Amino acid sequence: MCDASQDDAAAIAEIYEHYVLESTATFETEPPDEAETARRIADINDAGYPFLVTRDGTGRVVAFGFAHRYGPRNGYRYSVETTIFVRPDSVGRGIGGCLLTELVDACERLGYRQAFAVIAASEPASVVLHARAGYRPVGTLSGAGWKHDHWIDVFLMQRQLGEGNETLPGEVPAGQL
Repeated sequence: MCDASQDDAAAIAEIYEHYVLESTATFETEPPDEAETARRIADINDAGYPFLVTRDGTGRVVAFGFAHRYGPRNGYRYSVETTIFVRPDSVGRGIGGCLLTELVDACERLGYRQAFAVIAASEPASVVLHARAGYRPVGTLSGAGWKHDHWIDVFLMQRQLGEGNETLPGEVPAGQL
């Protein structure tokens, strides 16, 4: 795993396009192009959150993941939402689990205390992946999304990072001042 760069934007956009057009793993309906993807990478990095990629033996990006603030209000500054996507031809090889573990570790090193995953109920493999990474179910939003002519429930999952809410926060996480 390594940090994503602007040079990875085309590969990330290609992976994400499949999920936008063919699945309910995201509720976006128009895939972002390379320029928009590059902007998103820069925004995540500039805000002090991790944006990671996984490469295969040839250097090709096979997965990406990132974290961002869970909510817009200042009170959420210690909480992140994590997101990962694996190239469709690389699913089932353990790449997603390794990437999610590295993403969680990066968030802990940065001082975040809670991680949330917002998962379409129509994506059970993602629920299992997050459960294996220590996320637990905390709620269901019934019919929260509409895509491919169906209402879709959304599962909320949560994982404590570091000491979580067991101690007072220390320094404000990077980028959160």
